[in-house]
Amino acid sequence: MPGARLSEHLQDLVLENASIDEFLQELSGAIAEFGESVAGCRMVSSVRLVRDRQPAVLAGNDPAALALEQLQERAAGPALDVLETGRAALLAGGPTEPRLDRYRRTAARWGIHSVLSVPVALDQGAAAALTYLAADPDAFDDGAAASCEAFAATAGKSMRLAVRLGTVQDMNADLLQAMKSRTTINLASGILMAQSRCSQAEAFTLLSKVSNNRNVKLRLVAEEILRRFESGPYSTDFGTRA
Repeated sequence: MPGARLSEHLQDLVLENASIDEFLQELSGAIAEFGESVAGCRMVSSVRLVRDRQPAVLAGNDPAALALEQLQERAAGPALDVLETGRAALLAGGPTEPRLDRYRRTAARWGIHSVLSVPVALDQGAAAALTYLAADPDAFDDGAAASCEAFAATAGKSMRLAVRLGTVQDMNADLLQAMKSRTTINLASGILMAQSRCSQAEAFTLLSKVSNNRNVKLRLVAEEILRRFESGPYSTDFGTRA
């Protein structure tokens, strides 16, 4: 696929998928398809995305690819090396470091005998690795490896866009949750004000006292008050119990 068409296709994947997880799942399929086109053999693929203060997001277009990516949550592997060094890592027919033995044995059980992981440059605080996996131990000659690295550079543009959109979505979700929590607390405060004939500040202080005494979030205390109020006559006795 020519470079312009490839970039357009990857951008379409960003726009057509509602979440970063869905985008990475679709991207893993595109990675495998591209790898097959340049190596001339069947290939599967996976993606690992890491961001500050968030769990890694993993995707794979095949059970073997995903299983090997998940294995690296517990053991050393090429994608982790790539994220640490920023350089591509190739596991093929030759010897490997002992720390990679578990990964290599597991890959062999899946029929995978050559693995190429490639770094993707993203915005500060984020990084990714694209991993190509093939049964052919000679799948990644110099030409195929160079093409796979070039694909990663192209994919990086779309991945940066997807990460930015995902960050905005997360911020919007957090803001919406905060607004819902504030609304719930305000309604509960209004109930206490009406029943106890106290000020808003006094009602909020009462909610906070119950929250602290019970060691539960203020929003949960407010939700309980609303449930009690909606189910029948409400008593301010709720607020006086520790």
